[in-house]
Amino acid sequence: MKFMKFTNMIRKLSRAALAVAACLGIQVIAQAGDVPAGLLTTDHPNVKAVIAVQKDVTPEMMKLPGVLGTAVGLDDAGQTTLVIYVDRDAPTKDEIVRGLPAELRGVGVQVKLTDKFRAFRGKPPGAGGGGGGVSHTAMQTPPIQLGTSGGWRKDLANGYCCGGTLGSLIQVNGVQYILSNYHVFESDIVSGGNNTVATTGDNIIQPGLIDVGCNAANAQNVATLVKLSSLPGNNVDCSAAQVISGMVSTSGAILEIGTISSSTVGASLNQAVKKSGRTTGLSSSKVSGLNATISVAYENECAGGAAFTKTFTGQIVIANSKSQFLNAGDSGSLMVENVTTNPRAVGLLYAGSSTSAIANPINEVLTFVGGKLGGTATMVGN
Repeated sequence: MKFMKFTNMIRKLSRAALAVAACLGIQVIAQAGDVPAGLLTTDHPNVKAVIAVQKDVTPEMMKLPGVLGTAVGLDDAGQTTLVIYVDRDAPTKDEIVRGLPAELRGVGVQVKLTDKFRAFRGKPPGAGGGGGGVSHTAMQTPPIQLGTSGGWRKDLANGYCCGGTLGSLIQVNGVQYILSNYHVFESDIVSGGNNTVATTGDNIIQPGLIDVGCNAANAQNVATLVKLSSLPGNNVDCSAAQVISGMVSTSGAILEIGTISSSTVGASLNQAVKKSGRTTGLSSSKVSGLNATISVAYENECAGGAAFTKTFTGQIVIANSKSQFLNAGDSGSLMVENVTTNPRAVGLLYAGSSTSAIANPINEVLTFVGGKLGGTATMVGN
């Protein structure tokens, strides 16, 4: 791509954004001190102002080689800003950084260089642990707690086995299900590397194959898959497995978190969050982006070929420096607010990079699952 062509595109986007602003009569808060009180959710006036700009420019931005996504974030001064995620390994990286203006329609523009966003299913090697000596990879005595290693019993292909995290417990029509990701439970959609595909009724095990030497005989069946086929056609990466009686704690307790609330809460910028997962155990961070548009690549089976690239919208971004909050094998973890007692669910974690983690808003996940299972899906908790 020629630098001039890129620059002209940015100027065109900027002019279009200004025209829309004039028509809508939108005003943007220019000073950090003018930020109104209250949580910076997607309903906050400052966040809405950035979303208006983001909506105008993102479709063209996402066509640029090297642009991985956009979101509403905060700059170093605490002002809301439009964040552009750029592939740090892209040949066009320098052109993109030079070509972006400092602001669009009075909204600051911030570039964040990162490696590509990927689904965080794991394959060996890789240890799993947690604080206080708690193992998130060891076989538990039933009924198990969640936030633990697990996955599809047949997740073995191409010389590798895969797995992720059995994240949390939900309920639909009085029936309890383990909630995790599509790419943890059911993303094997070709029979090439293992002569099988994921099917409703298949067993879900704990620990996952990645923690039992790829030998399912060393794991235990804890649930049975109910294929939801959330991807590629929907805006959530989720799957569910009906609990086998007696195998999972009916309280929905999660390792190192305990029981959670049955209610949920929306994300807000700088919100303190935590999760319990297979690889990084109990970890905490802060929400760094809202309303994110992010592209994620998926495989067609464990260590398989490319299946599709999905562009998600309305996602939650979490700071993930050096993959300390979320790493391969943590997919399926439930993200909750960082409080001690009965935290509320915020999002379902599924992807990330070494700088940022990505979550589906939990209410969007529950709505999708409930619609598929013919009822209202709720978190199991207090």
